[in-house]
Amino acid sequence: MQSILVRMDSFASTRTTYCAADGVSLAVDVWRASGQPTLLFAHGFGQTRGAWNTAAATMAAQGYRCVSFDSRGHGESDRVPGGDYHMQQFVDDLLELARAQPEPPILVGASMGGLLGLVIAGETRPAPFRAMVLVDITPRWETAGVERILAFMQAHPDGFASYAEAAEQIAAYLPQRRERKSEQQLRPLLREGADGRLRWHWDPALLAGDLISESERYQPRLLAAAGQVDVPVLLLSGERSDVVSHRTVDEFMALVPHARHVQVPGASHMLAGDANDAFTAQIAGFIGGLQFSDAPVGAI
Repeated sequence: MQSILVRMDSFASTRTTYCAADGVSLAVDVWRASGQPTLLFAHGFGQTRGAWNTAAATMAAQGYRCVSFDSRGHGESDRVPGGDYHMQQFVDDLLELARAQPEPPILVGASMGGLLGLVIAGETRPAPFRAMVLVDITPRWETAGVERILAFMQAHPDGFASYAEAAEQIAAYLPQRRERKSEQQLRPLLREGADGRLRWHWDPALLAGDLISESERYQPRLLAAAGQVDVPVLLLSGERSDVVSHRTVDEFMALVPHARHVQVPGASHMLAGDANDAFTAQIAGFIGGLQFSDAPVGAI
């Protein structure tokens, strides 16, 4: 398997793949071959590992080893044959990747990635994460915010005629962003079909099957798992989030009383993209307060 060197924000990453237990290949970026601790970044539903590029490069430049990946059915990772997606597959992928690291990593999980981490941290002993950063997600969420995300994902099944058209739709969806995405930024997020139309990177089967309804049914399991989490936790929420609210944060803090909560001013649910400097500063401060021992560096 050939690795590709990628340069982002003056810091190089290595692009490689990881084969899950069921044969699905996951696209992986490793920022810095050595360094401690390892940060494992898990993106949200409909995103790619590219959502972490700036944060991972920044943290790698500070000496941390960073790993990001595309979830199955997203970005450059394989799609599930037949489109038969289930939440447990995503849980298993994240657990496998965590265990493949040379040491228990710190999970940085946004939205879906954070929920998967909660299930794993609450149900697995010993916990495969030494700490967790949850990015604008709690075990119970505001349905209206999730419905807005799904509506955007389902809005253009026939794709776009140009990158400019796609950029216009993103700008309408994220009005708080001052700059529109360039064609270069959009290329990893869109695939050109045989008809010449540009469609989003995710497998349409993710939206057509039972996966969405499964996530709602996971809430009791998530709430139970949260109550069993015993590793350090930082919850970052966006001041303008419509997915996380004071109500859901208060419930989470009652379940995980040792957690720390920080609300990032001006940020929406897309916290890392809205306020990346504040986001990475909070992560760096959180990690700086933890104690780590030396450990050997592995291959992934």
